[in-house]
Amino acid sequence: MSNMNIVCLDMEGVLVPEIWIAFAEASGIPALKRTTRDEPDYDKLMQYRLNILKENGLGLKEIQETIAKIDPLPGAREFLDALRKETQVIILSDTFTQFGMPLMEKLNYPTLFCNTLEVGENGEIIGYKMRCEKSKLTTVKALQSCGFETIAAGDSHNDLGMIRASKVGFLFKSTDRIKADNPDLQAFEEFDDLLAAIKAAL
Repeated sequence: MSNMNIVCLDMEGVLVPEIWIAFAEASGIPALKRTTRDEPDYDKLMQYRLNILKENGLGLKEIQETIAKIDPLPGAREFLDALRKETQVIILSDTFTQFGMPLMEKLNYPTLFCNTLEVGENGEIIGYKMRCEKSKLTTVKALQSCGFETIAAGDSHNDLGMIRASKVGFLFKSTDRIKADNPDLQAFEEFDDLLAAIKAAL
């Protein structure tokens, strides 16, 4: 077991389907399909989402009902189990504890660092609290500052910081556009290939 490496993985689009896309489909509101793949400015994206929820009278309960029906991507749990036998793994996500925890159960409880929603008494989502600025990059740099080397993988604009700051970084199940804009990054579509690449980097 190599104890100097920590693998940092994005969650949505990498291990589980995009929660907001699933909720957009369940609620019949296509406008909620926008993700960090489309809108790099996370604050702008979240304000947009919260406004739509408010207009439609939707709150945390409705989103959690959708999340309860979401399963991890095929092979994700097996990939994580195999990876965690080799090294430490942290999932770094811009999602929220209230969304992420039910999915962590289905992934055998890996460690998740994410943000928190501010929820009113009536279940309305009134705001959100980011753990820190540029949370993925900041966390990777913090891990490096206490003696770890990081290996990172993700699919979106907001993963590029941690991927580029790491010893080795990969795109996984990303968009053609992001892959074309970052031709120097190895890109994978299958868990077996990503696992092999991470093992080679350990």
